[in-house]
Order: sequence, then structure tokens, then C-alpha cells
Amino acid sequence: MSEFAVETVATELLACEIERRDREPFTDAWPSLGVDEGYAVQDETLRRRLARGEALTGVKLGLTSRAKQERMNVRMPLVGWLTDAMILPTGVPVPADRFIHPRVEPELVFVMGRDLYGPGISAAVAMAAVDWVCGGAEIIDSRYRDFRFRAFDVLADNTSSGAYITGPVFLHPDQVNLAGESVAVEVDGRIVDSATGAAVLGHPAEALALAANVLAKRGLGIKAGQIVLTGGVTDACVVNPGARIAFHFGHLGSLHIRGGE
Repeated sequence: MSEFAVETVATELLACEIERRDREPFTDAWPSLGVDEGYAVQDETLRRRLARGEALTGVKLGLTSRAKQERMNVRMPLVGWLTDAMILPTGVPVPADRFIHPRVEPELVFVMGRDLYGPGISAAVAMAAVDWVCGGAEIIDSRYRDFRFRAFDVLADNTSSGAYITGPVFLHPDQVNLAGESVAVEVDGRIVDSATGAAVLGHPAEALALAANVLAKRGLGIKAGQIVLTGGVTDACVVNPGARIAFHFGHLGSLHIRGGE
């Protein structure tokens, strides 16, 4: 394979997304690629998304639970970008003709009231910048075959971004115990999983602080009005055609996701 280039990898990943085509990880050919190169590709794909008319809406975290890190063999939380093209309106089925192998996971979501720039951000400082908290769901869709990847691959792929849903209940941060906020996962009428916000780095505020500090290394930050998906509270569920999936939060309402036919 030719020498690694940020532009080449960015072009290929965006093409895979548009064509609904998966591939083998880049690190099969370039095993030395790591975090810095992965974020460089991610930033380039964001630049191209914005150039084609998408608007930046926020930040997403991935692999914020130790169990998911071990399962995916990536030993660190990851940060990616959200745009308005990734918004899935409530009630709209997950489009079967848009994704390769979609999965969905419940998230605790922050709506930022103030800018948040690292380094040195603590969980307490991060929470002071939050206006609202809600439940959410992220549809993840890796461009790699069988969701097999290393840190570079998944970072370059914008941490397996697909789509996201937020709401329906929005509360001030002091109205909900985020570490104790429960979520039950229902698939086709059966509860299959449950967890609390403590699964996200002990407290979702830790994920928010981590995102701000990771972005600061590239001179970036989180802006007022943007949203932050703090990472899956439970394992992701496969979104099969016709599937009916619901996430029931303790205080943040329920989200219902349906697999498109």
C-alpha cells in the first residue's frame, strides 16, 4: 500500500460512508498509526463535511466504559464530532439504506450553556458550563468490517458516527443525579440490559471534562449551544429491520427507535 496520507484516508472513509461499503482497518497495512494521526484524519473529514454544507452541532464520546474498551480492544475513551446531518428526528425509523451495520446505544447528553476550553478542566468546572441534561440515543455505524479496528482506525472514522436522537425530557443538571440515573434497554418488548450513568467514567461529567481536555491539545473546544453525547451507558444493540428498541431513563423519559425496513 502507498505511504499514509491524511487526505487519502479521509477520502476513503467518506466514500465508504456514502457508498455503504465496509473495509478492513487501515492499521492492517500501517500498524504504527496511532491517536495523533487518527485525530488528524477526523479533523480533515470534519472540514470536508462543513465544506459540503453540514453544520457542527457538538461533540461525541466513545468507549467511555471500561467494559466496552476491553471488548473493542481500544484502551481509552475517544472524542468525535457531531453535525446536523447526523440528527435523526424523533419517530423516524433508522434508515436501512443509509447505514452499513447500525447499532444503537443509550446516552446521557449535555446541552452547553457556556464555552468549555481546556486544558485542566475538572468534572465540576465542566458541569458548571452545562445548561441542560437529557437522554439520548446514538446510532453507531463503523466503516470497518465486523467493527474490527484499532485506535487510529476508529478515530479516523469519527468514532463510528452515524446518527443521534435527543430528548424528550430536559432537566437542569442539579435536578438529576447523573451517576445514579438509570436506563433500561428494551428490544422487541423485552428488557435486555440496564445500567446507570456511573458506567460512563464514573460520572458523565468526567466524560465532558475529558472531551474538553482532549480537544485542547489541538487548540479546540466545546462551544455554548452545542451538545455533547457522553458515551454509551450500556452495550449497543443491533438495529435489525423492523426492530423496536426503547431506552427507558429513570428521570429523563423514554426514547423509541425503530429499524427501517
